[in-house]
Amino acid sequence: MERSLRRNGKSFLYGEKFAWMCQDIVSSVDSVRDIIFFNDKEIEVLNKHLFLTSKPMVYLVNLSEKDYIRKKNKWLIKIKEWVDKYDPGALVIPFSGALELKLQELSAEERQKYLEANMTQSALPKIIKAGFAALQREYFFTAGPDEVRAWTIRKGTKAPQAAGKIHTDFEKGFIMAEVMKYEDFKDEGSENAVKAAGKYRQQGRNYIVEDGDIIFFKFNTPQQPKKK
Repeated sequence: MERSLRRNGKSFLYGEKFAWMCQDIVSSVDSVRDIIFFNDKEIEVLNKHLFLTSKPMVYLVNLSEKDYIRKKNKWLIKIKEWVDKYDPGALVIPFSGALELKLQELSAEERQKYLEANMTQSALPKIIKAGFAALQREYFFTAGPDEVRAWTIRKGTKAPQAAGKIHTDFEKGFIMAEVMKYEDFKDEGSENAVKAAGKYRQQGRNYIVEDGDIIFFKFNTPQQPKKK
């Protein structure tokens, strides 16, 4: 690493800081994965080097349809013990690829009947949620007369940066975010009802967006430079 840094004198200072960061990690933890919270700049640096131990892990254990439905397999406990020993805290999710394939080939009605008859459920929703959680990702929603859209952000993102996911001008000219929770919208039935219940909030630039927020951003349009 040091030789690589020396060959590129222009980025040596940047590389030196990165080298010190690596040294601190190696001296303090067994795995980069043990450090859960990196800031955005550190993530950008780490992503360039593709460290295997920096990647969060979710372990998917593929079972036969029969074993998945009866929730029993002789290897499952041993796999869980191995994960607990070598990657403490990591999630282990049993699933059946054969079952998931079969479900995809059925209509929605047939799928529901099959699951009820076998007293089981698809593992896909759990796998998707676990993947998002492991990657520190979450959704917020924007809604208008013609479109409802979900936007993916990193957990801990503040309102201006979330607005920037839609358009950079939204972040540059950010004024405020009008926010209601999805669960409140679902319970109350409409935006006006959420407002009447006092659950519609105006948030500033330090607001940390939460999973499931429905947001209307207010912003100033940046002035275009005058033509000479």
